Amino acid sequence: MTKIIINGCKGRMGQTLLACTTTIRDVEVVGQVDLGDDLGGIISKADTVIDFSFHNVTPATAALCAEHKKALVIGTTGHSPTEQSAIRNLQSVIPIVWASNYSTGVNTLFWLTRKAAEILGPGFDLEVVEMHHRMKKDAPSGTAATLAEILADVRKHQLEEVIRHGRHGIVGERTASEIGMHSLRGGDVVGDHTVILAAAGERLELTHKASSRETFAHGALRAAQWVVKQKPGIYDMQDVLGLK
Repeated sequence: MTKIIINGCKGRMGQTLLACTTTIRDVEVVGQVDLGDDLGGIISKADTVIDFSFHNVTPATAALCAEHKKALVIGTTGHSPTEQSAIRNLQSVIPIVWASNYSTGVNTLFWLTRKAAEILGPGFDLEVVEMHHRMKKDAPSGTAATLAEILADVRKHQLEEVIRHGRHGIVGERTASEIGMHSLRGGDVVGDHTVILAAAGERLELTHKASSRETFAHGALRAAQWVVKQKPGIYDMQDVLGLK
C-alpha cells in the first residue's frame, strides 16, 4: 500500500486525483493539503507527496519532502529557473518524478515526436500548437514546452535560441531552424497538443487530445507507486513507463 498526500487538493487535478484513488486498491490518501494547510504536520504519515499546487509552492514542498526523506511527484508547471534549480538541488536526497504531463498517451506522443523528427530530418519545419481551458495561468503548457525541447534536442539546438512564440506583423520568412510555439486558450479544453512537421509537398501532424483529467490522475498515481521504490534522483514518466 502506497500512502500519499495530495498537495493542491482543492484544485481541478487535486479533486480528480481524490476521485481516482477510490478505484485503486493499492493507494491510500493519508492527507489532503491546500493553501493555508500545514503539510509539515502530516508529512510523516506518507510515503510520497503528489504536488499539483502551483509552481512557486513546489520548491518549499520539495524541501519539506527532502527533510523528511519522502518521495515526491511534481505535477506543477511554469517553474522559473530559480525554482527549477531549487528542486534539482534535492535530487541526491529523495526520488522525484517530475513530468510535464502524466498521461500515457502524451508520453507516447513524446516518443513519437522524437522518432519523427529523427526520421524526417532537417528538411521539415517544426511547429507546436497547444490549447487549454481559459483558466490556465501559464503559457505555453509544460507539455508543449517538453515537445519543443525534444525537437530542439534532435536538431542539436539550444531551445531558447530557436523558439518562436507566435507571429505578428512583418516578421520575414520563416527560418529553417526556428521552432514555432502557439498557445490557444478557451472554454473548458482539458489539453490538446499537436506537433506539425511540414515540408514542400507533405506535412505530418501528431496530435493528442485529452477529454478527461482522469488520464493525468491515473498516471500521477502510477508514478507515486513507482517512485517510492526508486533511489534518489529525478525521473520522468518515460522512466515510469519503461520507454527509455
